[in-house]
Amino acid sequence: MQGLFAEEGWFIPNVGIFFSLVFANRFCRTFFPVWMAFLTNPGNNLTVDPIPVLIRRLAIPASVGMFFATMYNVVDTYYAGRMSTEALAALSLTFPIYFSLLAMGMGFSTGATALIGNALGRGDRGEAALIASQGLVLSILLAAVVTTTGFAAAPSLFRLLGAHEEYLDLCLQYIRVILAGSGITLFVFMFNGILNSQGDTHSYRDYLIVATVANIILDPWFMYGGLGVPAMGVRGIAAATVLVQVGGVIFLGLRARRTGLIFRSNGARWRPDRRVLRAIIGQGVPASLNMMTVALGIFIITYFLSGFGQKTVAAYGAATRIEQIVLLPAMGLNVAALTLAAQNGGAGRFDRVRSTVRYALLYGSGVMVLGAALVYFGAGPLMRLFTKDQEVVAIGVRYLRIAAFIEHAYIFLFINTSLLQGLKKPAFALWVGLYRQLVMPPILFYVVTRVLDLGLTGIWWGIFGIAWSAAIVSIIYARSQVDRMARSADDADQQETSVA
Repeated sequence: MQGLFAEEGWFIPNVGIFFSLVFANRFCRTFFPVWMAFLTNPGNNLTVDPIPVLIRRLAIPASVGMFFATMYNVVDTYYAGRMSTEALAALSLTFPIYFSLLAMGMGFSTGATALIGNALGRGDRGEAALIASQGLVLSILLAAVVTTTGFAAAPSLFRLLGAHEEYLDLCLQYIRVILAGSGITLFVFMFNGILNSQGDTHSYRDYLIVATVANIILDPWFMYGGLGVPAMGVRGIAAATVLVQVGGVIFLGLRARRTGLIFRSNGARWRPDRRVLRAIIGQGVPASLNMMTVALGIFIITYFLSGFGQKTVAAYGAATRIEQIVLLPAMGLNVAALTLAAQNGGAGRFDRVRSTVRYALLYGSGVMVLGAALVYFGAGPLMRLFTKDQEVVAIGVRYLRIAAFIEHAYIFLFINTSLLQGLKKPAFALWVGLYRQLVMPPILFYVVTRVLDLGLTGIWWGIFGIAWSAAIVSIIYARSQVDRMARSADDADQQETSVA
């Protein structure tokens, strides 16, 4: 027990976070029974029920789940910051590699969701079961590639970003444990993709709530030691993540099993099927690469930020966590847009696809009015939750007060991209990701820092310009694609009618 409570000030914030989550859950169940009803799992007919109702049923549990997923990462960041500024910077520096793993898991599960949902919309349950099982087979194959590549590349990447000696050692301690458990991470995402395709967003939410509470307990325990567990430092944060994800595989796997889509008798096949694997890869690679461009984009931003010092890197890492929290209430709309577009697109109901994007954007814009105000006016107190270093706080505040005007752009961009992925049009996500993360940032950041000498302010406003230009393009392109697919479907119906 001595090791567990050895860190001064550990007990109060840890217990405070735990009971805050418990209180929030009790408060909602007591005073908002109608709202909490949306967090249950009503029977959803995704091609018949009213779109606004379906969006709420799908998006609210997904948003709650994403809140707890981000709180999970916030807890990691919080304890790393209490350990030292170096540990906080190490988690920020390792995030691109960790995010690459998450991107692969989310991307391929998104591809599976689109294909399974489309098959279910057509009424082909056997094909849906085949895709679900092959998605799990693909996860096994990907895990071997990720672990091998990650272990080989991580030291060089961290050195490139300026990590040396103790700083480098902290980075490697954390990421090697994460990479060792990469297969578990990928299985969690794929099981969730199978569930999302059928409108089940509550199972992942339930897992993430429990995972966050478990992480609050495991992080300090594994970091500081106690009860027979040695003190592991930042390695303990990673070990807690892997252990919690093992529980996720068990829980979500059992939920996926109940759907029947992974039973051999219903069409599931466990020997690799080249046709189906190619289809999943065809949908998943653009989505994964789009998300990986985010990780590479973070590398690019970190490269330019590193020139302003380690504290700038730490400030940006903490500030982006705050942005994630603020975006969460609307981020569940991405899942709703993806799922509804997949099933209704498969059923040829493009009037419902248009309704989906219209209501999702309306809800998202409304929520972001409050979110942007919170980021702008609460920047200082929010940054101080992560660090006591006043210089780090000041840097983060300057960024967040510009970021408050970017959040709406992310809503427009993400919802339209999810809609296209649901319609089996994943290539746009990759192209816009390349523009937003890899093409424009190095050019623009170089100009504002090396040519115009605008410093950090130039980088922050550069992020603003890139995000809004990408959002405008996504709105125009998504609308044109839905209109084109609707016209094609109408022409096909007319031809069938004339033949009959």
